[in-house]
Amino acid sequence: MKAHRAPISALYMPAHNEIQPQPLGVVGIMVPWNYPLFLAIGPMIDALTAGNRIMVKMSEAAPQFAQTFADAIARYFSPDMICVVLGEVEIAAAFSELPFDHLLYTGSTAVGKKVMAAAAPNLTPVTLELGGKSPVIVLDDVNLESVVNRVMMGKTLNAGQTCIAPDYVLIQRQYHDQFIQLAKEWMTKHYPDIEENPDYSRIINVEQFKRVKGYLDALTGGEVHALTTVEPNIETRLMPPVIVSEPAPDSDLMQNEIFAPILPLMHYETLDDAIYFVNSRPRPLALYVFSDNYSSIENVRNNTVSGGLCINEVLIHVAQHDLPFGGVGDSGTGAYHGKAGFERLSHMKPIFVQTKLNGLNLLLPPYGGLFKKAMALFLK
Repeated sequence: MKAHRAPISALYMPAHNEIQPQPLGVVGIMVPWNYPLFLAIGPMIDALTAGNRIMVKMSEAAPQFAQTFADAIARYFSPDMICVVLGEVEIAAAFSELPFDHLLYTGSTAVGKKVMAAAAPNLTPVTLELGGKSPVIVLDDVNLESVVNRVMMGKTLNAGQTCIAPDYVLIQRQYHDQFIQLAKEWMTKHYPDIEENPDYSRIINVEQFKRVKGYLDALTGGEVHALTTVEPNIETRLMPPVIVSEPAPDSDLMQNEIFAPILPLMHYETLDDAIYFVNSRPRPLALYVFSDNYSSIENVRNNTVSGGLCINEVLIHVAQHDLPFGGVGDSGTGAYHGKAGFERLSHMKPIFVQTKLNGLNLLLPPYGGLFKKAMALFLK
């Protein structure tokens, strides 16, 4: 939080530059339902360390947690430091219209657009952490069993209700059957008796369950491969993982963020084809590439744009406090975590400190030979 020196051109010495971080004021934080503790506490830490006060709107889709969180905050913080707001969708809409000094929203791209529009009349700066279809590119030089292990971990965590969950896999067609078989074996090992398994999450509510089931019911093209013997159950909101091979690129499944344990497998012929497929769609929040070939990895990292990139891994970049976390394009704007979050929620005020002895008077009229010599230095 201390002011620190910044570089200065030799032309202006012996003056010096400083950057002074200052609190923005009141930061609004809108929290989603899928990871309400992590996605409330993370931005709150950044906002508090930057010296701000906070208003937090908890998700109406997880009301019991929201109330518990509000009660806990009230025990340890005064309401003028942290204020937790509860309520339904209309309260969230009114919250986004308040004249905050900064507004941070985590959630879907569609709602993110509404939040940005609501903030615009107040010129409230926003950080939008949105979703997106995070692809996995699998090259044929890696151990497929290892790839399936990491992808299935990421896809089944919280029943796929994770903004950076692997959304679809780009893999050469000859490996589809092997990938599906390995995924079935992985499920048997890690989630036996899935109906009674407390390690496997349920879909958050009936509305979301119907949305997800609708993707499968309306599927055009593609083949659905069940990874367990269990059927979807709207009563318990259990959605067992399935793989869909080669769904139509224009299907709802491939157009919308899935946010559920449904994993499309798409094929590609060359790595350039896979890169083109990713780049022809909205920029994802995360991109995952599995390869042991350095040049192939460099090709992906240099020729794609995504909020974050994991090489031979999924999800774990979000757990790195010293890496900024955020999206780009349709997957969001701005980033936080660690130093990036402190700077995002601070005003980094530039300060120029002049000394008593300086040469700027040489630039004053009348403009003679000395002025021309001084300007020649500037124009070099």
